[in-house]
Amino acid sequence: MGTYNEEEAIETVLEDVERVTDGKAEVVCVDGSSDRTPEIAREHGARVIEQEPQGYGIAVREAILAPDRPVVVTTDCDDTYPMERLPEFLEAINEGYDVVSGDRLYHGADAMPAFNRFGNHAFAAIASLLMGTRVHDTTNGMRAYRRDVVESIDWTENTGLSAELLIRPLMRGFDVREVPIPYGERAGETKLDPIEGGAAIAKSIVTVCLEERLRAL
Repeated sequence: MGTYNEEEAIETVLEDVERVTDGKAEVVCVDGSSDRTPEIAREHGARVIEQEPQGYGIAVREAILAPDRPVVVTTDCDDTYPMERLPEFLEAINEGYDVVSGDRLYHGADAMPAFNRFGNHAFAAIASLLMGTRVHDTTNGMRAYRRDVVESIDWTENTGLSAELLIRPLMRGFDVREVPIPYGERAGETKLDPIEGGAAIAKSIVTVCLEERLRAL
């Protein structure tokens, strides 16, 4: 998890992770918070890597590369994702998938602001068109990856990292599965400006898709 001023939700998320994994998960939080988020995370056994705030992608990239585990799982720290579905994600990895990604839009994502929901449908449509492969939720933050996948790719995006983490594996032939998941209302305030952030994500999708097309030539 990349965490930034999520003291309202981080405790619930960590407790849920501990409960569904029987405490066997190594939790890494990369944090640039000015509130009590890192203290709360440490109190619940998480490994906290503190750094200056540099954006979503820089934090999450550090978080996914830090643990020495064969499977890496990402999730947001705002209590929107269903941690009880983690065993299903891990089971799919054990069945042979390289990446398992949640699809919030399948069930409508009614807890998501309407503008954001429209944007996420648009992101998926753009990515699907450019890749030639149908995807449903490019910016979902709840995913499981085989470690060799995340180590084999040079991740370049910041705001658009979540889309990049799905697009590059798909375009390089890794076995990717999208799983419908419910999506809850976030605890605390969002840190992403929908206009500025949306434009950055759209740019990342186009850039990454074109880079992968050129790489394949």
